Amino acid sequence: MKTSIATVSVPGNLREKLEAIAAAGFDGVEIFEQDFIADAGSPRDVGRMIRDHGLEITLFQPFRDFEGLPGRLRTKAFDRAERKFDLMQEMGTDLVLFCSSVHPQSLGGVDRAAEDFHDLGARAAARGIRVGYEALAWGKHVNDHRDAWEIVRRANHPDIGIILDSFHTLGRKLDPETIRSIPGDKIFFVQLADAPAIEMDLLYWSRHFRNMPGEGDLDVTAFTRAVLAAGYAGPLSLEIFNDQFRSGSARGVAKDGYRALASLMDDVKRQEPECLADHAALPERIEPQGVAFVEFTSRGGEAEALRRLLKTLSFSQTGRHVSKALSLWQQGDIRILINEEQTGLAASMYNARGTGIYDIGLTVPSASATVDRAKGLGAELFSQSFSHGQIDIPAIRGLSGSVLHFLDGSQALSDVWSAEFEVQATDGGGVGLTKIDHIAQTMSYGEMLSWSLFYKTLFDMRKDAMVDVTDPDGLVRSQALTSGEDTLRITLNGTESHRTFAGSFLADSFGAPVQHIAFACNDIFAAARALNEQGFAQLPLPENYFADVASRFDLSAEQLAEMKRFNILYDEDESGAFFQLYSKPFAGGMFFELVERRSGYHGFGGPNAPFRIAAQKRLSRGKGIPKA
Repeated sequence: MKTSIATVSVPGNLREKLEAIAAAGFDGVEIFEQDFIADAGSPRDVGRMIRDHGLEITLFQPFRDFEGLPGRLRTKAFDRAERKFDLMQEMGTDLVLFCSSVHPQSLGGVDRAAEDFHDLGARAAARGIRVGYEALAWGKHVNDHRDAWEIVRRANHPDIGIILDSFHTLGRKLDPETIRSIPGDKIFFVQLADAPAIEMDLLYWSRHFRNMPGEGDLDVTAFTRAVLAAGYAGPLSLEIFNDQFRSGSARGVAKDGYRALASLMDDVKRQEPECLADHAALPERIEPQGVAFVEFTSRGGEAEALRRLLKTLSFSQTGRHVSKALSLWQQGDIRILINEEQTGLAASMYNARGTGIYDIGLTVPSASATVDRAKGLGAELFSQSFSHGQIDIPAIRGLSGSVLHFLDGSQALSDVWSAEFEVQATDGGGVGLTKIDHIAQTMSYGEMLSWSLFYKTLFDMRKDAMVDVTDPDGLVRSQALTSGEDTLRITLNGTESHRTFAGSFLADSFGAPVQHIAFACNDIFAAARALNEQGFAQLPLPENYFADVASRFDLSAEQLAEMKRFNILYDEDESGAFFQLYSKPFAGGMFFELVERRSGYHGFGGPNAPFRIAAQKRLSRGKGIPKA
């Protein structure tokens, strides 16, 4: 099935839009009239330019306020239609979208509208043009696809059909199953859009908050299944109005659109295989099994400071790479690599951003299937030259130029630690840190939808509700993504202000992708006591925090005293309890976290985030955060 996207969905001028759409892999494009009018080229020039990019024009849109007009207004509407038909013929497209009228003088009545479209169909047929009628969710008389279909049915003209848009159906909470009764050959075109569940005016919601399928809360999959079950065989097209997208990257938005459509079609094929019988299936969504490693790039004194910090957390250096300046540090199932290479990606990342995490390794059932799915979703594969003894681990690009490597239980990949590293004696048994609980990635707010889509389409992960986190100098929005078995947790933290703690880290590191890593432990109090003896520098919290905790939760005086002594934060929900302990910031704003989850707590201590941020900013104010 062909893929398409409306030019209004992508930022930039028309030429930039077309380059991005073609590069993303779409088959066709809807021309939004405003984009055409703003371009200096003639209709013929624009049509040629589109075809030169390897695209076809799937639709010209929109034509507004046509049906139900009285007297001279009706005559004028037909004259406008003839002029648009002229334009379309020059451009080289044969399908136009007419949306239901919102004209203040339009008259209701199904038969009146049907008569208008029957007469229009005769004019369109003479020009080799087809007209699709779409019910706007806020249309004056027609705002339901069932009414639009009844008008098309009564118009009874082969060149008049219906156009369906998932937002107009799902946004009004209409049952998409009613679409299955429409003959497939009378569905001329299908537009898709998702949206967050927000109660607001339909027009404003549509114009500012649409997003890609999978980024919102509408059941676009059910809508698409119904459309295809009806026998529709035309393009699936995206029509997205979104303020974030308008200020984003044309290539990034187009790539997200392609990823969303590819994932949507794969989901539909799995649920109703007969709908997309000829569509090649992707490997199934991957169930991640955990974090295999995180890799820092660092150098010189900064690398030495990082090693000292890891030692205070009771990590031991357990290996040295056979041919690279790369050391392996471990505790429990946690592996941290410190890369001090002078060439390659690690060196480039260090030169651009200083000490930071640039590579994350994930354990998956099949590394090859993971990469195959990622490639099918438009991800960028990663590879670089190998040194002696190095194993080729499948990888793709992640946030901000970082890398995601994938390890599985195959013979070649399971031997990577013994094959690539010389074993070194350990210094001790650690303090009970067991695994990486979650990884927190920081980005601009405008990137959050994109990376949420990236993870949700590649992996089998659920998305929590977005949370607003208060920083003394702004707002940070946080989105948590968690795998089905809680083996992988990622929080996406978006900021619009460089004055927030997250924003200052992002600005100072030139877009480093990871700001903090949380380590799980079974007994945070035992770990805190042991770390205290080793000189671990905890993030200090004010007395006011613990007084508030004492008033809100039923905790013993002894436990509160221990929490205050070791600066341990606390939260609970209906499922269980959560304890947190933070390091002081390092490397320009990074930090580590220790967490203990009790009795099924699934959150991330969100209520504590404002107090943690205030403490971090108080600590760094006036003297700056050390580079390492």
